[in-house]
Amino acid sequence: MVAKLFLGASALIWLPYGLFCFASPGFLADAAGVGALSATGTTELRAMYGVLQAAIGAMALAALLRPALVAPALWMLGALATGLASARLIGAALDGAWTSYTFGGLAFEIPTLAVAWALLRPHGRGQ
Repeated sequence: MVAKLFLGASALIWLPYGLFCFASPGFLADAAGVGALSATGTTELRAMYGVLQAAIGAMALAALLRPALVAPALWMLGALATGLASARLIGAALDGAWTSYTFGGLAFEIPTLAVAWALLRPHGRGQ
């Protein structure tokens, strides 16, 4: 039950945000200080901030509909959130990027990785 709630929340966060970033990549310039310098840059923002994040949400949604995908979706969310949080912490330390966007990202990523990995523990089994 907890895994389903977590996956549902993940789908509701990742999927719409990714679709929004795909449709409006210029949003990231003000929100995160990330802007495109060329058409290729805009395409990159659409791919990495848009469709990649939407795909994460789609996998979480698929796991809600197919129980066999619960554990793989939890692994995906755990691995991705761990990588994002680690890179964000190291990057912020190296670059001095301690902004509200950085803290917002960490406030989302750290609980995501903690819950995903906890649900995969033997007693949780992702069910």
